[in-house]
Amino acid sequence: MAGAPSGWYPKRGEVYIVQLDKPRPAIVLSVDPINKFALDVCVIGITTVERKTFSMRVSIKRGDANLDFNCWAKCDQVTPLEKALLRYPPIGVLSAERFVKIEEQVKICLGFRRSA
Repeated sequence: MAGAPSGWYPKRGEVYIVQLDKPRPAIVLSVDPINKFALDVCVIGITTVERKTFSMRVSIKRGDANLDFNCWAKCDQVTPLEKALLRYPPIGVLSAERFVKIEEQVKICLGFRRSA
C-alpha cells in the first residue's frame, strides 16, 4: 500500500477509508495474524443510513474511531477486501465496548450464536 510504512498491516478494530466505487469507511474484522500475512482482510462496511426495522446493524456514535458522524456497522455484510484498497493511515480504532457489540451481532448474522 502506497504511503504505509514497511511492516504495516491493518489491525482488528481499526477503521479505514476503503476505495470502492466511492470512498467509504469500513471496520477491520479479521484477526491480526491473518491481517499481517494475507493479501485480503475481512471488513464490515459503515453506513449513515439507519434502518430501524433492520436490527442487524450496530450503532456507532460520532467521535468513536474519530468518525465525524453517527453511523451503523453493517454486521450482516462481512466482506473480504484486498489490503491495497485500504487507505493508510486508519481513521481510528473503535472503542472496545462498541467492537464487542459488533462481534456479537456478526456471530448472530452468521448463525454462530442465537439472538436473545
